[in-house]
Amino acid sequence: MKDKSLDFAFRYGAIIVIIGVIAFFGIKLPYFFTYSNLTDILGSISIVTFVAIGVTLSLIVDGFDLSVGATVSLTTVVTASLMIWYQQPLAIVIIVPLIIGAVIGLLNALLIVKLRIPDLLATLATMYIIGGIHKTYAQGYTIYNHMQFPDGSKAAGEMDPTFLLIGQGKWLGMPISVIMLLIAVISVHIFLTYTKYGRQMYITGGNEEAARLSGIKVKKVRTLAYVAAGVFAAIGGIIYASKVGSGQIDAGSPLLMESVAAVFVGFSVFGAGKPNVIGTFIGSVLIGVLVNGLTMMNVQYFTHDIVKGGVLMLALAVTFYVLNRNRT
Repeated sequence: MKDKSLDFAFRYGAIIVIIGVIAFFGIKLPYFFTYSNLTDILGSISIVTFVAIGVTLSLIVDGFDLSVGATVSLTTVVTASLMIWYQQPLAIVIIVPLIIGAVIGLLNALLIVKLRIPDLLATLATMYIIGGIHKTYAQGYTIYNHMQFPDGSKAAGEMDPTFLLIGQGKWLGMPISVIMLLIAVISVHIFLTYTKYGRQMYITGGNEEAARLSGIKVKKVRTLAYVAAGVFAAIGGIIYASKVGSGQIDAGSPLLMESVAAVFVGFSVFGAGKPNVIGTFIGSVLIGVLVNGLTMMNVQYFTHDIVKGGVLMLALAVTFYVLNRNRT
């Protein structure tokens, strides 16, 4: 009976918790269970979920990317500077940050796949380097419309109104960033579940030597996973710049831990027991619902991390207890 209860909690616990939390806040807060508030919740998690998708892809190939938060910070200030400092067209504003994310992913792959440096150490070093680069590039300042430089001059440009629609615009009442997120989640899920390349990623992460012997180009698969992680983090940086209308330094610092929490909560969704994009999305939703509800209840913001950590601890405890029991 105990084992059946644990298995049930392992498979459906996260879903039940989300439903229970929504029901609780819906009863306590009259404006919680409304279309506008629910879409606001999804809008609030769009950035962290894009980052979490990148973390998910790196975990699938048995890696881990600590540099995603720093990548968000760098691409956020670069995106803003391209418009405000250099008055570049929208295409350049979008493409350059994506290229930067891909280059960071390639650098991580070089260190991890080619030089065989452990992923945590390699991406930790990359995280510090990127963090230093983005602060140096921005000279320690937030980049905003017509900002004043130390020499007294002012930047000639401002954020493109069309660009701002990415993070601030809505379509049929739904934030555009949420529509982008849903398309990304569905696309990545289809890729991982129904294509041979997605299956190769899981095989590589499960047993690299067996994958190599079966003819899979393991190094190429792992490299592409890290490149994709960098690109998804860059998308998060682009949306961040659009949402706040400026390029804030250290914008991605808190996103690393939040994305990791979402990914590991997702391990227990439907009993997956492994990184998966649907679980990651549901983990992000759970955290977003909790933060939104606590905020509406006027709970101090500095207690939110306690709740996030508690949810993550519970999800991990159930997940790894069941997985370890099944192995023995």
